[in-house]
Amino acid sequence: MTEPTGSRRQRAARRAGEFPPLPEPLPSPVLDSHTHLDITVSEAGVPGGGPADDPVAAAVAVAAGVGVDRLVQVGVDVGSSRWSADTADRYPAVLATVALHPNEAPRLADLDEALREIEALAARDRVRGIGETGMDFFRTGDEGRAAQEESFRAHIAIAKRYGKALVIHDREAHAEVLRILDDEGAPDTVVLHCFSGDAEFAAECARRGYLLSFAGTVTFASAGALREAAALTPIDQILVETDAPYLTPMPHRGRPNASYLIPLTVRSLAATTGADLDQLCAAVSATGDRVFGPW
Repeated sequence: MTEPTGSRRQRAARRAGEFPPLPEPLPSPVLDSHTHLDITVSEAGVPGGGPADDPVAAAVAVAAGVGVDRLVQVGVDVGSSRWSADTADRYPAVLATVALHPNEAPRLADLDEALREIEALAARDRVRGIGETGMDFFRTGDEGRAAQEESFRAHIAIAKRYGKALVIHDREAHAEVLRILDDEGAPDTVVLHCFSGDAEFAAECARRGYLLSFAGTVTFASAGALREAAALTPIDQILVETDAPYLTPMPHRGRPNASYLIPLTVRSLAATTGADLDQLCAAVSATGDRVFGPW
């Protein structure tokens, strides 16, 4: 979950604005590897104008209509992690990850108790990842970094104990994230959510076998360095996400985001990487199944 600078203004725009129109469907299905359905429906409403009595079903249906047939719902604290796990149990197209967001860890009165609750959720079958966890030097200052690191190390251990993917939030903390992964020993599967590094960092992550998940930021005019990173990432190490309701891809930046807008990011990545659109869809889909599946 990454809110860019000016997030207060953008939250207001999401509340007041309408969801963008449906994009052209993809030629073959892909997944949204990282979304926050709970925040989307509470802040922005029902994607696609579906039935308000079941906004999750509406979001799933409108996404499937454009070729986004699987969603990974991501927890950021105990409450949203529990909601994510319960939602994955109810909807066959949804899987879950659970964690304490790195900016959440320093705020907790009892970090150990919260981690115990996350570990209990990690044991559930349709919870397939531990995240988003990691380090964030943008929103948390020096006083909170020890708690972030303690929490991150604990999440790494949980991911390894349960054999689940580790989904990392890394904001302005690239070197520290790699250092801690090296100290602890990385799990078999590591996903850099909303990848924000440059080409050098992308090459290092790819060398280690990590997955790089690209969000709508890769479509922004200012994101040349991010496109350079995507261009050198092996196609079988690429995932695509919305981080909805945040980071809406161009040309709809500032409006509410939802999983059905994934085709805009996929098409941008195809142009950036030079991959055939069908080839990219197939690779992203296969990687998603390998990391999180079976659905």
